[in-house]
Amino acid sequence: MSSSNILEVKNIEVVYDDVILGLHDVSLKVPKNKIVALLGANGAGKSTTLKSISTMLGSERGKVTKGSIEYDGTVVSKETPSEMVMKGMVQVLEGRRCFGHLSVEENIMTGAYTRKLSKGEMSAELEKIYTYFNRLKDRRKSQAGFTSGGEQQMIAVARAMMAKPKMLLLDEPSMGLAPQLVAEIFNIVKELNQKEGVSILLAEQNTNIALRNADYGYIIESGHVMLDGPASSLLNDEKVKELYLGISKGKRKNFRDSLYEETKKIS
Repeated sequence: MSSSNILEVKNIEVVYDDVILGLHDVSLKVPKNKIVALLGANGAGKSTTLKSISTMLGSERGKVTKGSIEYDGTVVSKETPSEMVMKGMVQVLEGRRCFGHLSVEENIMTGAYTRKLSKGEMSAELEKIYTYFNRLKDRRKSQAGFTSGGEQQMIAVARAMMAKPKMLLLDEPSMGLAPQLVAEIFNIVKELNQKEGVSILLAEQNTNIALRNADYGYIIESGHVMLDGPASSLLNDEKVKELYLGISKGKRKNFRDSLYEETKKIS
């Protein structure tokens, strides 16, 4: 694997229950210390791709049946999710998944479980985390279940950062949040990438904000990557504007329909 990439996914196929095809021939790369966006509508295959990488498919009766996944110079296939965390890859699942009965700070501390920190080291790590998540510092003693959706998303990311990851997988960080909170969370994500050197692969339906904060993007549809390129190029691509940014002159289409129409014109 090229030393410039922390992750390379090569032509993977995913099948659920030995019958249902979830992904077909998906390939992508994440360069070290960069943010890569995986874009597409609900059900396009974004979460399946992330869970393939973090080896979490088994809990949903899915498996990678073809292709390979290389992380930090090593092919990963039989590793468990906990082993991937030990290797420095942490996934923040869709839907936040906070422990509602625990305080904000207790939730964040659970992320350092594998690191066996001393009390002093834990305090120092928490203070460092709070420099990025100022809002959480003010709510540190509050019960997580009574915090807002945006605060719970921040808790989930802060908890992941406590594991000291080399790479973060973020699944729909903007889902269900007000635009102001979405902007705040993406600012934090970008800051973590730049200051902590964390490589990030994020799955998003919000194409606009994802591309404005990413270095590179992949657009996935029906379990297959349809288009990829530098984020700035995708943001200015007329097809992306029409199909994903809502700037359309007519009936909304998807990439598959669009490519089919272009093929008919050529023939």
